[in-house]
Amino acid sequence: MQPANKPNAGSPGDGMRQIPGGTFTMGSAHWYPEEAPSRQISLDSFWIDETPVTNRDFARFVEATGHVTTAEVAPDPKVYPGMRPELAHPGSLLFNKTDSPVPLDQVERWWSFTLGVDWQHPWGPETDLEALGLWDHPVVHVSWHDAAAYAKWAGKSLPTEAEHEYAARGGLDQKEFAWGDDLAPGGRMMANYWQGQFPFSNTREDGWERTSPVRSFPANGYGLFDMIGNAWEWTSDWWVDQPALLHQKKARDACCSVSNPRGGKLRDSFDPWQPHIRIGRKVLKGGSHLCSANYCQRYRPAARHPEMIDTSTSHIGFRCVKRVR
Repeated sequence: MQPANKPNAGSPGDGMRQIPGGTFTMGSAHWYPEEAPSRQISLDSFWIDETPVTNRDFARFVEATGHVTTAEVAPDPKVYPGMRPELAHPGSLLFNKTDSPVPLDQVERWWSFTLGVDWQHPWGPETDLEALGLWDHPVVHVSWHDAAAYAKWAGKSLPTEAEHEYAARGGLDQKEFAWGDDLAPGGRMMANYWQGQFPFSNTREDGWERTSPVRSFPANGYGLFDMIGNAWEWTSDWWVDQPALLHQKKARDACCSVSNPRGGKLRDSFDPWQPHIRIGRKVLKGGSHLCSANYCQRYRPAARHPEMIDTSTSHIGFRCVKRVR
């Protein structure tokens, strides 16, 4: 017998929007090299969640399935040779603002693997969702495995990189942001990102220090919320440094645009800086509340970032899609 609170797996349910099929310009030649060059991509119609999966949504999933997230299981030292013994406990990567300016290439200054942190205790082991009022915030501290498990339970899938970018653009082709070419048109905050100098001074012009409740900012042209900022979102695509090269070859074979592309293969996604750890990386899209003008300007549809599939952090969540055939 299926749990009564499981979403309808037979057809797209409430809280989803149908995105029309079409062709769009993916990527950008103006920002980071992994986004370039721009290229023509065609997609079939699909449905996508209006918002990221919230803590309330994820709690229903956990209650129905008994799922235990990656952050709630101690890492296995056999998988991570050389891991310090004190890290062999359940935990997740937690962001903590610094007291003063620090070199921006020293991420350990603001990221720490914190024991006892997980989706139910997002800001520290003693914090909880109820006390913090976070039920309608995006769920975070979820690995790719956790997101994929939720999607399967819900009768959905994680979006491809191309689907996420197409949906994030909201029907605006070749615009820098999901709402146009101005980051804050007329001074209006359009998404939850970092204002001020990262990682020590957040002026909070958008009203938030960390994540914000979904639907706090305007929807894009497709009626979707938080496709930019708030929390990064997992996709189903394996990371490759320059997917445009794959797309260009397929486009030459097809004579024009690429249809419904998928990312690289597992063997392409290993971290060259940690060759002893054979765990692949997936593409993140959308940016987060930690993206700022002076660091990681990835609050844009074209932006992308790799993340190891076993990793969870305080700024990564997800949303789901259903494909129409």
